[in-house]
Amino acid sequence: MATTSPTSPWTGRELTAILSSTSSDSHMWNLTYMQLLLEEHGYRVTNLGACVPTEVLAERCADDSPTLIVISTVNGHGHLDGAHAVRRLRQIPSLAATPTVIGGKLGIHSVDQDEVRHLRDAGFDAVFGDTAADLDEFSVFLRDLAADVQTTAVAPPVLLDAEATFTPAAALPLPHQPGELA
Repeated sequence: MATTSPTSPWTGRELTAILSSTSSDSHMWNLTYMQLLLEEHGYRVTNLGACVPTEVLAERCADDSPTLIVISTVNGHGHLDGAHAVRRLRQIPSLAATPTVIGGKLGIHSVDQDEVRHLRDAGFDAVFGDTAADLDEFSVFLRDLAADVQTTAVAPPVLLDAEATFTPAAALPLPHQPGELA
């Protein structure tokens, strides 16, 4: 059965995600699982796979302008490699505000608040560990993001030539005076 991504009726923007591991993580099972989870939540997923160099991730994200960037890692080095990757992503103006998250086994021990703070300070919008509760939190994050995308209207840019003038609506004449019948 084919799945389609919902689009915003206001923006027409499809829910898309770029999914990647860190540059040192060779595991694929987590990426396969995350792709299925993202698709279940209505996202069209581009899965870049394992051991993705930071520059490849940055170039692909810049080219695709995804709704969401997800980095999944299970090798215990996510807190190091992930921070490097998100700093690079945030250097690209078109990705500066793109929601970007990391999750999985981020260190060799359970996730501690210093690692979470470090990753948030580096530029991640959210950090998820590898527990069932973290997965539930991630699902809520996905639902909330989809709702935000679908309710955020983006006005098209208005281009004025150099000779154009602006007249506030309040200064425009009414077709009839208040109190008169049209």
